Amino acid sequence: MISLLGFLTVTVILVLLLTNRVTAVVALAGVPVATALAAGFTPTEIGGFVAEGLGGVVGVTAMFIFAIVYFGLMRDAGMFDPVIRRLVAFAGNAPVTICLATTALAMAAHLDGAGATTFLITIPAMLPLFDRLGMSRLVLTTCVGLGAGVMNLVPWGGPTARAAATAGVPANELWVPLIPAQIAGAIAVLAIAWFLGTREQRRLRSGVGAVAGAPLAAVGAPGASGGAGSGGRAGGTTSDGDAARTPGPGSASSEPEAAGAEDTADLRRPRLLWFNVALTVALIAALIAAVAPPEALFLVGVVVALVVNYAGLARQTARIEAHAKGAMLMATTLLAAGVFLGILEGSGMIEAMATTAANALPDGAAPALPLIVGLLGVPLSLVFGPDPYYFGVLPVLIGVGEQAGISGADLAQASMLGEETVGFPISPLTGSFYLLVGLAGVDIGKHIRHLIGWAWLVSVVMLVVAVATGVIPLWAT
Repeated sequence: MISLLGFLTVTVILVLLLTNRVTAVVALAGVPVATALAAGFTPTEIGGFVAEGLGGVVGVTAMFIFAIVYFGLMRDAGMFDPVIRRLVAFAGNAPVTICLATTALAMAAHLDGAGATTFLITIPAMLPLFDRLGMSRLVLTTCVGLGAGVMNLVPWGGPTARAAATAGVPANELWVPLIPAQIAGAIAVLAIAWFLGTREQRRLRSGVGAVAGAPLAAVGAPGASGGAGSGGRAGGTTSDGDAARTPGPGSASSEPEAAGAEDTADLRRPRLLWFNVALTVALIAALIAAVAPPEALFLVGVVVALVVNYAGLARQTARIEAHAKGAMLMATTLLAAGVFLGILEGSGMIEAMATTAANALPDGAAPALPLIVGLLGVPLSLVFGPDPYYFGVLPVLIGVGEQAGISGADLAQASMLGEETVGFPISPLTGSFYLLVGLAGVDIGKHIRHLIGWAWLVSVVMLVVAVATGVIPLWAT
């Protein structure tokens, strides 16, 4: 019963998010509370689950608020203007080059294996350029998500570390055999970026606000409702994706007109350019080096940026108000996600779902278990977060696989090809997912629909290479 309610909760939330029926806050907080009551838990018990879940996301929420304000201040001060000018001069009006550069930047930034840091580096840097050329923000999140996802296989990344702990195999021994598959995935990601850039270029030239379908549309892939054109602007018109999106740093709605008091030129601080660059570099370096919690670092960054760039109560208040809407909208979504995760974990739904999913496997399919796990890794990221999957589902799968002569390492490596690696940028069960969509200011449902097909395609490419190189067995004997 509890397992059924868990799957029902996740399904209803995904349907509501993907169809834009309600706000993310209503779906993520309302549905779990309703199903927990239906499961027989008392309001007091549910309150405890909620408190536990909120405690797990409060740090991410605080970081998000201060990060939005910080990068908004840097945008107001003009720190990104020289970067935009140079990129435009290099790429001209070539979306292909921009998409390739965005994807490569995300891959490089994700070498530390931290999704939040990757998104904080790439989105604020590239978003103003995408907006300047009228390119779709959904293309931006897709390129960044794919670049980060394919690099998430590194042994110091979260999924690989969890898989190694569960399988009892050193992380390096899981990763090294998968390097050819990861290289193939990186090539596939760059090829997709080239294709998306080409499609954006055609759309911008024709002035059409939507684009034709793309591979895997049947599973909510690119080109389905909310496709590449739904988040961008063309020909001076605003699409439904722009109208509904949450403001992000560098977006049109974070411009000075939001405060209604100052002109863009009045906010620029060209004499403080190098100070702001140094401050940002120091902040990112501190994030990577884990000098302090990210929320504390961004809080300090906001304080210094406000004092140096916008002295005085009136100016500082106006800048905070200009960026408060976008920050608070996504902060409430993150807190609602905490409610969702807290109830699913505290009520035992996640554990029951893991057992049910593993036991549902037909006996005759056991020899093909690694192949099945590899194929379903990306869509499973919509249902199981990294901890529930690698510490809940994977141990059960390893137990089933051992009876068919399948090693735990095979199942761990198959999982790493999709589950919370390439799949993590579409997973509502990870905090960095909300950072990605929030910083870019895109609708959650449209982002998932736009990215899931491409992510699944990259995962399949890596799986094919892993099978061809003998890492993943087609059939256990």
